[in-house]
Amino acid sequence: MKILSWNVNGIRAIHKKGFLEWLTQTNPDIICLQETKASPEQLPNELLNISNYISYFSSSVNKKGYSGVAIYTKQKPINVSYGFGIEKFDSEGRILVAEYDKFVLINIYYPNGASSDIRLQYKMEFYDAFLIYANKLKDEGKNLIICGDLNTAHQEIDIARPKENEKTSGFLPMERDWMDKFISHGYKDTFRLFNSEGGNYTWWHLVTRARSRNVGWRIDYFFVTAPFVTAVKNGFILPDVQGSDHCPIGIELNLNNLD
Repeated sequence: MKILSWNVNGIRAIHKKGFLEWLTQTNPDIICLQETKASPEQLPNELLNISNYISYFSSSVNKKGYSGVAIYTKQKPINVSYGFGIEKFDSEGRILVAEYDKFVLINIYYPNGASSDIRLQYKMEFYDAFLIYANKLKDEGKNLIICGDLNTAHQEIDIARPKENEKTSGFLPMERDWMDKFISHGYKDTFRLFNSEGGNYTWWHLVTRARSRNVGWRIDYFFVTAPFVTAVKNGFILPDVQGSDHCPIGIELNLNNLD
């Protein structure tokens, strides 16, 4: 099984850049999108009903063209949820949770804290609410796959210019400390299971054309609960895929390896 995740920076924009052709060629079993910036009624039929896929969307109820996540899946989930059960987080359309036989897939577009202290506080509160939600599922014995744009680079290896960004949201000590706490609860960064090298990024600043110089940040992740690591065959980044300021990331699974 192959699962991809991609912050597309607008699903309608990426559609015009050949998204459907790329999806057909790449052929994942599931793809999770973030920052779709659209609700289903704003999308053409070819995005709502992609051949061989079932689609699910969560959109901001407060502001059109803002935030938003989507899941396209070949296998129908047992159940799909659209939030943590907390209105101030669920209303921004950042959360989709799809339950399958052997795992629960959590697709999240985590908040950006750069615009103001208020949004940074919102981001940290969202992080804490997410961890409580994820831990509850984990404590119930669920295998979790968590993917999305966390809007934080975890360690210095995950950012091209760590010193220059120590006071920038996305690399603040409090954000990085939270990621340490999250991982300490038994969640594994799948990319780092297979790659311990620097220079692997998933987001580049558009205005400064940072991508051509690979001056980037690794802020998009796949995490799994520790017992599920045996099912993970590969974790990877697809930096050559254009169309957004982020690139897709992915994991490959062998579910037969589960105990």
